[in-house]
Amino acid sequence: MKLEDWSAEAIPVDFVDKARWPQVKESLSAAVAAIADSVRFEGKPGNLLVAPALDGAAARAFFGVEEPEAKKRDPFLAGKLATGLPPGLYRLGEGVADPGQAALAFLLSSYAFTRYVAARPESPRLCAPQGVDRARIERIASAVALGRDLVNTPANDMGPEALAEAALGLAARYGAQARAIVGDALLAENFPLIHAVGRAAAQPPRLVEFTHGPEDGLKVTLVGKGVCFDSGGLDIKPSSAMALMKKDMGGAATALALAAMLMDAGLPVRLRVLLPIVENSISANAFRTSDIYRSRKGLTVEIGNTDAEGRLILADALACASEDQPDLLFDFATLTGAARVALGPELPPFYTGDDALAEAIFAQGRAANDPVWRMPLWENYDGGLDGKISDVVSVTSGGFSGSIVAALFLRRFVADPARWAHFDVYCWNPSTKPGRPEGGEVQSARLLYDLIEKRATERAKA
Repeated sequence: MKLEDWSAEAIPVDFVDKARWPQVKESLSAAVAAIADSVRFEGKPGNLLVAPALDGAAARAFFGVEEPEAKKRDPFLAGKLATGLPPGLYRLGEGVADPGQAALAFLLSSYAFTRYVAARPESPRLCAPQGVDRARIERIASAVALGRDLVNTPANDMGPEALAEAALGLAARYGAQARAIVGDALLAENFPLIHAVGRAAAQPPRLVEFTHGPEDGLKVTLVGKGVCFDSGGLDIKPSSAMALMKKDMGGAATALALAAMLMDAGLPVRLRVLLPIVENSISANAFRTSDIYRSRKGLTVEIGNTDAEGRLILADALACASEDQPDLLFDFATLTGAARVALGPELPPFYTGDDALAEAIFAQGRAANDPVWRMPLWENYDGGLDGKISDVVSVTSGGFSGSIVAALFLRRFVADPARWAHFDVYCWNPSTKPGRPEGGEVQSARLLYDLIEKRATERAKA
């Protein structure tokens, strides 16, 4: 995802609001003003006016934005330019409040998943606004595109082998130290829950791990759920619930997108990424409801439902991550439908044991237009996870508070919950909105990139 070099010859796009438009209109030629009247352009938010030159090509464009005092604002509204403008080279003109954010919105909206279709028609191109951090904007947009591509790719081409190869390829690009533990080797290296969940699939389960950056940097560990397709296992899902299960590896895609941002930026961060990668399938050796397994941490886990598999593979990975005592530990998972019932597809809940970390995450989410919402680790529900013939059960007997219960389950495998945050992401846009095309999405990575960058830089200066 790239911006073009700035050019004065590019077609300017001026941003105007409804209150300012009459004044702008008076400065236009009679011909352009007549065109504006003919299409009823009044500077309404999201409306676009392209004024042609004598040869019919675009010569100038106007884009309607919210008035400064508007209570409801879309920071990514400028993304509509990527799909509304005719092909050509454009530059941001007058009235742009935040050129960097507008350029990022343009790139995020320019994304299209074209792996299985003919080449898309020529699209408009945008010059990098003067004075913005072009490299940073392109870094974020490219990493988001990477994550979206992984989520959008169906499981026949994005099974455990392909997802692991994508992770190892990213690690190799930045010179990270990487390895993959595959199949029965998971048992030898004490990852029994990952093995149990994925052993029934044609492609064996695996754990991909890579590390990058200076050893004295801020220690950040990312864990991403990599369930390449979730049939539900023996507790099989109905067909309607399987329709989007190719995106059940969205947590791993999010971790890889964030890792790409951090490594490309060359921050003083000691990054560690752990991706448990499986397909939750059905065969004679599939794990069963009521099975009991000893986890990496040593806790025995009774399986309450084979469709609650994501928390199991995360449990082993989080236990492993905790052994290294990171300064920050983040996990990402398309974990529960309950999260979507509570907050919908656009607002992922997150959980942490530290109030200060929670406030920082929430504030950074608002600043980056990458929203998240804190949910409680409600202690009264934790007892429902106590097993009768095991240390812990994977699900509680009631159907309430599913996202909270899942987070409480994960917390049992984290050594220091004050340094940990769990993100129950959806990783899918049901419809197209500015900056967020329909399809696979990366949620929470942009805000955490900003947060980690700030903390790593402050630590290096101390």
